[in-house]
Amino acid sequence: AGAAVVMSARTYADFTTQASFEIKKCDVHKLDDAPATEVVLTREEGLQYYRIMQTMRRMELKADQLYKQKIIRGFCHLYDGQEACAVGIEAGINLTDHLITAYRAHGYTYTRGGTVKEIMAELTGRRGGIAKGKGGSMHMYTKNFYGGNGIVGAQVPLGAGVALACKYQERNELCVCLYGDGAANQGQIFETYNMAALWKLPVIFICENNKYGMGTSVERAAASTDYFKRGDFIPGLRVDGMDVLCVREATRFAADHCRSGKGPILMELQTYRYHGHSMSDPGVSYRTREEIQEVRSKSDPISMLKDRMLSNNMASVEELKEIDVEVRKEIEDAAQFATTDPEPPLDDLCNHIFSNEPPLEVRGTNPWTKLKSVS
Repeated sequence: AGAAVVMSARTYADFTTQASFEIKKCDVHKLDDAPATEVVLTREEGLQYYRIMQTMRRMELKADQLYKQKIIRGFCHLYDGQEACAVGIEAGINLTDHLITAYRAHGYTYTRGGTVKEIMAELTGRRGGIAKGKGGSMHMYTKNFYGGNGIVGAQVPLGAGVALACKYQERNELCVCLYGDGAANQGQIFETYNMAALWKLPVIFICENNKYGMGTSVERAAASTDYFKRGDFIPGLRVDGMDVLCVREATRFAADHCRSGKGPILMELQTYRYHGHSMSDPGVSYRTREEIQEVRSKSDPISMLKDRMLSNNMASVEELKEIDVEVRKEIEDAAQFATTDPEPPLDDLCNHIFSNEPPLEVRGTNPWTKLKSVS
């Protein structure tokens, strides 16, 4: 009890305000330079990254629970285990930059400015959802975030289009274009590489390699698993995607490359998902429980950041526990809202097809059913 009193009496002045860390070296392709291996983390940044990653983790675990209770239905792909990718990327770019990803999108919707309440309500198909309850798990959007996209690999050419707009409008912005190892063998990705390189588009192509495309390991799916070299004529980096600091430094490096007019760059983030591919996949038929447990115990992104902060006197155990309690409450409140908020009425079904058009009639499931669309 005495120790607890002493800990609670510590003031913020007692903590280290910043510390340097040695991080894993990136593998590079067609680059003379590489991201820094010695980086600085401030206490403020550490606490911020910790809170965001914890929120994402808890949000996904709550989604898992609601899905099993049949409150969330349909497609649902969870991001737990990969939090360092989203948080590291966002720390390396600006909110005025653009981002597009595949269907494992809940985490990015949050880092791009969506609230937990809006995301949870979207998952349960309610009116207060981020897409008014009409998008669900795979189709969430916010400013400068062009969503989850349900078709494998289809977001990559779209991301290059966003990068073309950035270049055309001369706003010194870039587009981060994410896809998984499962999409990496798609033809449209290589077509996009070609156009992006020809037109020197400010795009960071990021392959989130979580080792399995659905239930197929990368070794069984790809003749070359060096995804960072797949751009051939486009420079590339292979990054430890479980370390938020590695991802942050690599993203900063890639962003500088794009902003200086050198064209596209490719990043492969080596990461791991704890859940199956989607909620219909238990995730243990093609990999062992021991494998998942080993990654959790040795490379968990949240534990890694927490250990760094505690061992360098950048935070106290109590302070981090306090964050955990606040995060849990936020998730519980959001889940409460997501289960009590009303569903959108049928009259809203066809609204927002166009952004600025006079109201129009939309045919329903048969020629006699008429619905109205309002912009």
